[in-house]
Amino acid sequence: MISNLLVSTRFVVIWVPILMASCSPTQKQKKTPVQRGQVVQSFPHDPLAFTQGLVMHEGSLLEGTGQKGNSTLRKVNLEDGKVLLQVTLAPAYFGEGITVLNDKIFQLTWRENTCFVYDAKTMIYEKSHQYTFEGWGITNNGKELILSDGTSVLRFIDPDTFRVLRQVQVSDTGGKKIKQLNELEFVDGEIWANIWYEDVIARISPDNGRIVGWIDLGDVYPKQQRDKESVMNGIAYDQDSKRLFITGKNWPKLYEIKVVDR
Repeated sequence: MISNLLVSTRFVVIWVPILMASCSPTQKQKKTPVQRGQVVQSFPHDPLAFTQGLVMHEGSLLEGTGQKGNSTLRKVNLEDGKVLLQVTLAPAYFGEGITVLNDKIFQLTWRENTCFVYDAKTMIYEKSHQYTFEGWGITNNGKELILSDGTSVLRFIDPDTFRVLRQVQVSDTGGKKIKQLNELEFVDGEIWANIWYEDVIARISPDNGRIVGWIDLGDVYPKQQRDKESVMNGIAYDQDSKRLFITGKNWPKLYEIKVVDR
C-alpha cells in the first residue's frame, strides 16, 4: 500500500493561478499635441541684439538684450527694426527677460540676482528687487510676475515685494520634467516658454505646470543657417491685435507667425 501511494503521487498536478497583466489593461498615455508655426511676415532685426526678452506693449516693441557690456533695454520700431529709445545696463550686469505689469517694465539679470524696474512710458529707472536664483525669462498673468531660472521650475512672484507666492514644476506626458525654460510670454491664459537650444515653444498650464501643447518652429530660421548660440529666444504677443512675434539671439529678422495644425 505504501509503495503504491508513493508511485501515484508522481501524477498529482498542482494548479497555480497566474495573474496576467492583460486582465487589467492600462490605457496608453496620450501624446502631447504638436502644432507648428507658420510665418506670416518678417521684419528687420538688429543682428547684434542678443535677445533675452521680447514684449509688445501698447503697440510698441520692447526688447531686452544680454551679454556683459552690451545689455540693454530698448523700444524698437517694428517695421524697420530701428531703436527708438534705449537704456544701457552697467557692464557688470547680464540682461535677461523683460515684462510689463502695472505700467512698469521689469528686467531680470542672469547671475546678478537683480531685477530692474522702469517706467513703461519713459523707460526711466525707478528701483530694483533682489532674488536668490538665476534670472532667465519673465512674464505676468496680470497680477503676478512669472519667472524661469533655467530649470523646470516656474515661480509666481509678488510684483511689489518680489516675494515668491508659489511655484510649479513643468512636466510633459508621463511626468517628464521639462528643463531649460527660457524666455516666457503669457498667451490667452497659458504660459509659453522657449526651450534653450530648441526651436520649440512649450505651452504650459499656469495651474499645475503641465505641458498642454508644443509649437514646432524649426522651419522659421533653420539651424544650419546660423551658429550654435543664435538660438530662438523671444516671444511677444499683442493681445489687442492677436499677433504673435518671435525672434532669437542675433537673428537678422523678427517674424510674425500664426500657429497651425501640423
